[in-house]
Amino acid sequence: MESKLIIIRGNSGSGKTTTAKRLQNYLGRGTLLVSQDVVRREMLRVQDREGNLSIDLIRQIAAYGKDKCEFIIVEGILYKKRYGEMMNYLIQFYDHKAYTYYFDLSFEETVARHNSRGKKMEFGEDSLRAWWNSNDYLNVDGEMILTNDMSQDDVLKLILNQLQA
Repeated sequence: MESKLIIIRGNSGSGKTTTAKRLQNYLGRGTLLVSQDVVRREMLRVQDREGNLSIDLIRQIAAYGKDKCEFIIVEGILYKKRYGEMMNYLIQFYDHKAYTYYFDLSFEETVARHNSRGKKMEFGEDSLRAWWNSNDYLNVDGEMILTNDMSQDDVLKLILNQLQA
């Protein structure tokens, strides 16, 4: 089996988790979804700081999927400064059979998307602004930039077309 790694990143509220879950549902059983929020906040309960324990655990879980799962999705804010080395490792580990996507939305669009979801009561615009990190590209070959004018359906179609190419 030839495993494919899919990395979906972007600011809080941009649509990463929604996209990753829809993609997993479409790709079907055996698709491994590694969510930064689940690993960091639920499994380990650690703060998102330099060198936090979730970085290595995300790497280990994603590496576990190689040759066991056809698709491995890693999704989260995944700031390049903290997680970049780990993501570059995974891209190489997967023999460059990796697809990287970055939600590069305006702050206003991110707030609008955040306000349309269930989590809108957990935190608001002030928190989004405090966490905001624009243009946090990995700058790896093939990195796709997802923009304001792309709907969830557009993003899903783009990813699926690339996986089938």
